[in-house]
Amino acid sequence: ICDVETPQLDVNNRFIAVCRREATDVVPVWFMRQAGRSLPEYRALRERHSILDMCRLPELTVEVTLQPVRRLGVDAAILFSDIVVPLIAMGVALEIKPGVGPIVESPIRDTAAIDGLRELQPEQDLPFVLESIRALRAELAVPLIGFGGAPFTLASYLVEGGPSKDHARTKALMYGATETWHKLMDRLARAVLSFLRSQVEAGAQAIQLFDSWVGHLGPGDYRDYVLPYVERIVQGLEHLRVPRVIFGVGTGELLALMGQTGADVIGVDWRVPVDEARRRSGCAVVQGNLDPAVCLAPWHVIEERARDVLRRGGGRNHIFNLGHGVLPATDPSTLARLVELVHSWSPGD
Repeated sequence: ICDVETPQLDVNNRFIAVCRREATDVVPVWFMRQAGRSLPEYRALRERHSILDMCRLPELTVEVTLQPVRRLGVDAAILFSDIVVPLIAMGVALEIKPGVGPIVESPIRDTAAIDGLRELQPEQDLPFVLESIRALRAELAVPLIGFGGAPFTLASYLVEGGPSKDHARTKALMYGATETWHKLMDRLARAVLSFLRSQVEAGAQAIQLFDSWVGHLGPGDYRDYVLPYVERIVQGLEHLRVPRVIFGVGTGELLALMGQTGADVIGVDWRVPVDEARRRSGCAVVQGNLDPAVCLAPWHVIEERARDVLRRGGGRNHIFNLGHGVLPATDPSTLARLVELVHSWSPGD
C-alpha cells in the first residue's frame, strides 16, 4: 500500500488481503458503479451538476465516492470519475451526453490526429483527481480503488466518435492501418500508465483497469493488437506494490490471455462462472460476478444466485461483485441486503 499520512482509522482491509491471496474473516464485496446512478443522494447532486463537473470538483468527487460506503457497508470504495477524463486533458473535445455516453467532436482516425494528442502530465493536467484521492484517504476506513480506461476501450471511443454496437471503424483502423493503430495504442498506454501511477502516488490502494468494449475482439486480435499495451500498463505498476485488477465485458474467450498480463485479480462479467473464469485465466484471485439485472428480481432469486456465485468462488481468493455496473433502477436497500448476505456466508452454507 502506498505510504501516505492518514489518520489512524479502524481500517477494513479485506479487499486488499484477498487481492494478495490472504485469508479473511468474510468474503469482501463492493460493486462497480456503486457510486452513482441508483443512489437518491447522488441523483440529488446530479440535478445541479454535470458528471464532468462532479469529476472536476474534489468536494463533490469525495462526497459521491463516500455515499455507497456509508449506505451499503461495502469493503472498498472506488474513486468517482469517468474513463474519458484523461482524454479531455489530452486535448480531446468531447461531451458526455445523458443516456448516450461520451461523444467525441472530432474522431481520431489518422496519424496527424494522434500527433495532436498532448502527452498527459497528471500532476499538472488532473490535479483535481489527485486532490480528491488525498482527501478520501483521510476519511475512508476501507481501501480506495483508483481506475482508468484500458487503451482499446479509449481508442474505440476516439475512433468511433462515441459508443458503438459493432466497433466497425475501430476494427477497420486496426486491420487496415495497423501502424496507425499501434501508434494510437502506444500513446494511450503511456497516458493511462502515467495516470494510474499518479493515482497510486496520491494514495489509491488498488487499481482497476476497465476494458468495457474489448469483448468485441477474438483471441487472436486481442493478442496481436491489445495485449502488449495492457501488459505494459499492468507491469508498469508492479513496483508500486498495489493490487492490479483488470476487467472487461464479454471476455470469456479472452480470459487465458488476460491472465498473462500479470494482473493480481481478474474481474469477470456474468457470462462465465467465477470458478470457470479462474480455470481459464490461471489467475488465483477472481472478482465477480452476479448479473446486475438479478438485483431487480425478488429477494429469493437474488439470494439463490448470489449464493451460487459465492459457492463457485469457494470462500477464498474471491471478491464478490456484480458482472458489470449497478443498474440505475436498483434499489439501494437491495444492495445493502446483498452485502449482509455476502458477509454472513461461509463455505459450509
